Amino acid sequence: MKLSWNKKSTSSKRSFSAVSKYPNLPFDKQDDPPGKDQEDAGVSGNQERPASKALALDEDGPPSSPDHQQLARSFQSQGDKLAEDGKYREALGKWETALTLMPENAVLHEQKAQVLLEIGDTWGALKAAIRATDLDPSWAEAWITLGRAQLNFGEPDSAIASFDSALSLKPNCDEAQDDRRTAVHLVKKRKQLHLSGMSTAKSRFVVGDKE
Repeated sequence: MKLSWNKKSTSSKRSFSAVSKYPNLPFDKQDDPPGKDQEDAGVSGNQERPASKALALDEDGPPSSPDHQQLARSFQSQGDKLAEDGKYREALGKWETALTLMPENAVLHEQKAQVLLEIGDTWGALKAAIRATDLDPSWAEAWITLGRAQLNFGEPDSAIASFDSALSLKPNCDEAQDDRRTAVHLVKKRKQLHLSGMSTAKSRFVVGDKE
């Protein structure tokens, strides 16, 4: 799915408006997730963030200088443009540079997680999303991205908890509700496989197997 990016360079905005979901879900390769069509699914952009959350602080030192913050935002903006053009790995390079200057920028970590999901690096996406929620636990969209990373990593139970965290912050969030239903569906599917006597590991290879 083509990622859509916010043209605004303000780092207190969440830049994504769409991201591919669940390319490698366990237990359910052929089932479509319930809820909205995947082409319309994703995390909506233009989510306002408090300005203080966008500014990085060195963990053991004073706040980054204005020059460092300006340079970091420049790299972030360049990364946004590259991602908009589908150049995800180049975008990651720019964001990694920005993160060296603003290591506590939750928005950058969350954007990084989304692109890592897009290119199939689920473990990297999981780590980046966890970092985003650690830095800004009051940001519902970061919890949604974490839940999606957990789904792709084969942890639907953890994903449900993340979507619940998002819904506690934004109770009417359709995306979190839809994604939670997907996670619940996978948990039920897993239980059915256990009850039928098949292990979850074997279930990934049952279709098409021959004795």
